[in-house]
Amino acid sequence: MKFKFVQYATFMLILLTFSACGGSKDFKKMTVRQRLDYARKLFDDKKYFDAKNQFQILILNNPGSRIIDEAQFYYAESFFELKEYLTAAAEYERLMNRYPNSEYLDNASYKLGFSYFNLSPKPQLDQKYTYQAIDQFQQFMDEFPNSELVNDVTKKLQECRSKLARKEFDTGVLYRKSSHFSAAIISFDDVLKRFYDTKFAEPSLYWKAYSHYELGEPQKARDAVNILLKKYPDTDLKDKAKELAVKINDDLEKLSN
Repeated sequence: MKFKFVQYATFMLILLTFSACGGSKDFKKMTVRQRLDYARKLFDDKKYFDAKNQFQILILNNPGSRIIDEAQFYYAESFFELKEYLTAAAEYERLMNRYPNSEYLDNASYKLGFSYFNLSPKPQLDQKYTYQAIDQFQQFMDEFPNSELVNDVTKKLQECRSKLARKEFDTGVLYRKSSHFSAAIISFDDVLKRFYDTKFAEPSLYWKAYSHYELGEPQKARDAVNILLKKYPDTDLKDKAKELAVKINDDLEKLSN
């Protein structure tokens, strides 16, 4: 009896499914434009999974269509909205490679960088995707310097650079705390050379000076302190830097006597 009930329930489910399909679009009678508009409507209604499937069918069945680049772009967009950023990145890149004259090229280039940006993890983790985001955003700036997206790209680039600076600065701090001052200086110098325009440049200068002082290199320490106070006269580290400068000058006087 139970088995017959399961059979009946299964039959009714199949029947309902086919009934629902009967009221669906007759895709065979639709033009490519109509099919694309239907997929776009699904996308606009935030039915990204269904939209993705429709865009994929369009791309596979109409590779030579003049508007298939639009389907390719929104195919990538669907993955982006579903937070499947690796797949989205691959599809944006596919559009850029296959349709270099597409009107969606600048948006695809931007969203490719944005996909890597969203994949970028916390500073202490591997920063492969952060570097990829930077490379792509810089390529975007080179190719589309007049785009309305430039301001947003500039902000995201700075966020990426700050994250890399934070990672290198934290490495220097760890070396300093473990009294590996030479290694700490290398990290702080890296911040100063590569990420001089981030908020980590000021503390890197101070801790570089401190590390040189601890290594018994007062002249190098004084040079770093002087640069800090000259370049950042209103730094929050001013008092600490001046205290360190007094100690450095005392050591230099002892060496000169």
